[in-house]
Amino acid sequence: MSAARREMTLAGGILAAAARWPDRAAIEHASGTTSYRALADAIRRAANMARARGLEPGDRALLMAANTPAYVEIVAGLSEAGVIVVTLSHRLTVAEVAAIIDDCTPRLLLADGASEAILRAAAPGLPLVSVPGGWRALLSGASAALVAGPAETDSFAMAYTSGTTGAAKGVMLSHRSRALMFMAMAGEYGCFGPGDRFLALTPMAHGAGFAFAAAPLFYGGTCVLADSTDPAWIAERIAAPDIDGVFVVPTILSRLGGLPAGACLRGARLRTIISNAAALAQPLKEMVIERFGDGLLHETYGSTEAGIVTNIRPDELRARPGSVGTPFPLIELSLRDDAGAEVPADTPGELFVRGPYAFNGYWNRPEATAEALCDGWVTVGDVATRDAQGFVRIVDRKKDMVVSGGINVWPGEIEAVLAAVPGVREAAVVGLPDGEWGERLHAFIVGTAAPEALASAVRARLASYKVPKGFSFLDELPRNAAGKLLKRELRDHPVTTG
Repeated sequence: MSAARREMTLAGGILAAAARWPDRAAIEHASGTTSYRALADAIRRAANMARARGLEPGDRALLMAANTPAYVEIVAGLSEAGVIVVTLSHRLTVAEVAAIIDDCTPRLLLADGASEAILRAAAPGLPLVSVPGGWRALLSGASAALVAGPAETDSFAMAYTSGTTGAAKGVMLSHRSRALMFMAMAGEYGCFGPGDRFLALTPMAHGAGFAFAAAPLFYGGTCVLADSTDPAWIAERIAAPDIDGVFVVPTILSRLGGLPAGACLRGARLRTIISNAAALAQPLKEMVIERFGDGLLHETYGSTEAGIVTNIRPDELRARPGSVGTPFPLIELSLRDDAGAEVPADTPGELFVRGPYAFNGYWNRPEATAEALCDGWVTVGDVATRDAQGFVRIVDRKKDMVVSGGINVWPGEIEAVLAAVPGVREAAVVGLPDGEWGERLHAFIVGTAAPEALASAVRARLASYKVPKGFSFLDELPRNAAGKLLKRELRDHPVTTG
């Protein structure tokens, strides 16, 4: 590393902001306010603590906790020592967590009170630090000196997502990818500048949730961490006169739409609402505009692997219904047919993305990495069209991933659980359009098992959000001449339960 240039790291961006605005509020939470000075001190101590405990660059630490200031300290501090922080949703089951631990082999576990029991059951032999109490105790005895940070191309975090086999895969994210994406976000959204206050509503365990919570911390802004998912509370907070921007998923907007119209008001400073994770139905966009005002809503499309890919700005929403916008800064797009040739305008093709926000690959999955990374281009299997003006519309997924409530769900693991229930001959799970969740899981069953038994089996093995919201019973599943299951026909099939 040249002495004239500092590597772009997650901690480096926050420490630079702390040097400019040490006494400004960095994070606000129900537990209190953390200044940039205090956040920088905790990050430096965390990096030194990791080194003192013998954690080496490239080692993994697994974090399972709710949004608190300590979450940012852990990810930024440990990653500055070269540790890759594996972030997990607190909604996963013991079996799911155990499989991930077997895959990523962490040397340290960190969990809040709600998740400690899950991690202890999943990996009883690994050291576990409670958050925030045990974490604070570790930091108190650590040095606050600066450490030599990692290379900016090193991975700072790993988020697990499902893939073509249904098995969870660790998506490795580099410091550089997120530092550059934060810079593009600041220019595109206009709500991450010095003194701006950004409301973070979604879990930082998910890639987008962390990105939108951490981005303000590069620029002297304040991240306001929500401590409630109640739509009335969220509406009240958005209407407050001290919020400049907010990140939401469609489920949140749908729930806000269920409130009385007078409950959704535009705060005096509010100038940006960013939606991501699933396509927004046009009526939902109209609801946001009607209740909060025009000129606010951005709809962003992206993936954990590629980062932010496109954005449709507020002045384009009504003129381009169904579109997810044009490429994000520094992003190139290519739409290709099955032979790899570029398709003409308005023709569906597999979406390939090239840009600096791309992931470093899947942990220990060279074949899956090779499928997703093709000569520098990233694909997650989405099919899209692009018109003559460059506006993109997502048509379908080549993969069968379902996005429900902003969370990616792979049907294969649910189908495996259902198929093991006595009385089930075949099972298929698809995502159906849903006004609140974006997509809802629906299972088609060949067999005689009762819906209650099916739901109970899934609930016992998997996270609660993976339980299908409905079951339909068929004499046989639709297949083509080669015996391949036709899930498109299931999505169009009349839904019945019984």
